[in-house]
Amino acid sequence: MSRLRTFERDGLVFDVRDEGPADGDVVVLLHGFPQDASAWDLVVPSLHAAGLRTLAPDQRGYSPGARPSGRNAYRMQELVADTLALVDAAGVARVHLVGHDWGGAVTWAALGRHPERFASAVVVSTPHPAAIAYAITHSLQGLMSSYIGLFQLPVVPELVLAPGLGAVLRASGLPGDRAEHYARRMREPGALPAALGWYRALGLGVAGALPRILDPRARPPAPHPDRPSWTRPTTYIWGQHDPALGRAAAERTGRFVPRDYRFVELDAGHWLPETRPAEVAAEILELAQRPVAR
Repeated sequence: MSRLRTFERDGLVFDVRDEGPADGDVVVLLHGFPQDASAWDLVVPSLHAAGLRTLAPDQRGYSPGARPSGRNAYRMQELVADTLALVDAAGVARVHLVGHDWGGAVTWAALGRHPERFASAVVVSTPHPAAIAYAITHSLQGLMSSYIGLFQLPVVPELVLAPGLGAVLRASGLPGDRAEHYARRMREPGALPAALGWYRALGLGVAGALPRILDPRARPPAPHPDRPSWTRPTTYIWGQHDPALGRAAAERTGRFVPRDYRFVELDAGHWLPETRPAEVAAEILELAQRPVAR
């Protein structure tokens, strides 16, 4: 079987790392902002040793061949469709899905929209979006997320972030070598505006969802009559010192996972794939090595 180095969707070309045993069950690993596929470098050796094949893409905006302009290009349905295109390119019906930061947000959305394509899910750092939205008005989460407002502005975030992104990342707890690598990638032509497009697309769908997600009695929405609901194993890993994602949202996430849910709290910050790879890998393996229900 040939290895994937790229995959395509709608004229965009995405870079992907296809590693591990070629005949192993597939784990798709989705990075966040402003990372790339190398965020998982310390996680994947344990997965490969256990016989798993890993696919880690540079997502939309991060692959040089997949940097469309305009915030509409970064709406969640596009990000989920990119993930499904990768699964299809790999030639498999179902994968284990893992996401950190924005990759976690894509994971939650993919589980809700296409649950039949995934055998298990591990979400790292990012609470369920409905839990975040509720926490914004019931905790300090609104203050912790205030930087997102800055990111909505045109041009200004690029001017503010570009000169000192490495220092900002180091101050947030990311190891220095990783901080410099990600900052260097963001200096590629068009990279930073494209990565910020994920944030700028947020406002396009928030208003209509607010009444439900701010309701303290909110539960997962009723499944679409023609779409199965997500019922497979899900683990959510959160660092208790995360400066951007607080406890209120983390603890509320379980309300939006119907069954077979595990919450893992670590004495750590936000950058768990880079700083706590052994724990992240162990949680992925715990689900990926279970017998898969058909």
